[in-house]
Amino acid sequence: MSDHTKTNLITLTRHVFQDQVENHKEASGDLTLLLTAIQLGCKFVASNVRKASLISMTGLANSSNVQGEEQKKLDVIANEIFVNALRSSGKVAVMVSEEDEEAIFVESQYQGKYCVVFDPLDGSSNIDCGVSIGTIFGIYKVKEGSTGKLSDVLRPGSEMVAAGYCTYGSCSTLVLTTGQGVNGYTLDTEIGEFILTHPDIKIPSRGKIYAVNEGNSKYWDGACTKYFHSLKFPADAKKSPYSARYVGSMVADVHRTMLYGGIFCYPADSKSKNGKLRILYECFPMAFLVEQAGGRATTGRKRMLDVNPETIHARSPIFLGSKEDVQDLEAFYNAEP
Repeated sequence: MSDHTKTNLITLTRHVFQDQVENHKEASGDLTLLLTAIQLGCKFVASNVRKASLISMTGLANSSNVQGEEQKKLDVIANEIFVNALRSSGKVAVMVSEEDEEAIFVESQYQGKYCVVFDPLDGSSNIDCGVSIGTIFGIYKVKEGSTGKLSDVLRPGSEMVAAGYCTYGSCSTLVLTTGQGVNGYTLDTEIGEFILTHPDIKIPSRGKIYAVNEGNSKYWDGACTKYFHSLKFPADAKKSPYSARYVGSMVADVHRTMLYGGIFCYPADSKSKNGKLRILYECFPMAFLVEQAGGRATTGRKRMLDVNPETIHARSPIFLGSKEDVQDLEAFYNAEP
């Protein structure tokens, strides 16, 4: 008899559809179809990332995005891939991309009932040296009676219905939540499908790793400085210090944190008073995933998913990861006036 683990594969589409049949019998299937479009975008980008050096897609595209950051050629291509995949799905009304200054409102004939916010290629400064990069996305449902307005995305992250990221590195792994836990799927390039490889991901309650850009430590506030000092020089001499691991690609750093535990941090500082990471398409999706995996995400003083963004490219400090580690960080902020 054949090994069923090799002949009865659980693909992402099958898994999401199965969840719909078992737990959401009233659902229309639109979210499943939207996730299929996102999968297509991830597969297309993964293919381009693998071939980038061979087909001259590394280097700069001689343009800047709305953040004032120089765009890589792959940034531009990845953005076009996702915009086209989402528009043609017929399930999206509004899109917000890191690469576009304004929100994209889908034409009425293609319009659906969801809004997608995304960073098409996070960590793109690492493209040329082969470090893991990725795509981050979050999904809202348009408000009752709306046909797709800016107000449908300028909402707290707690109102998202799904979120995920896809890593592009030694393998391509898509990590997804639809509000009932977190699962990870690895792309089998031979059959072209994302296969369930990390079911029901749970973040350890405490880890041994911290991820932060310590090059900015001279700009940190007091609470942040004291917290990281406590990780490196524990008050209890019997405790080992935490290990530092920082890739500089949010997807890579958060993916490691999801699997191994610990804390990922991008604090506000005297140089970037509102933080650097964007709320809608970086902080919210990652915070949603981390909470669904049993972790915690905060600005330092407030639950990340309770923040209400004022603009589509608004920024925020963020600390996320193992529940106990994040609570330790919050205790330092609570002790500050």
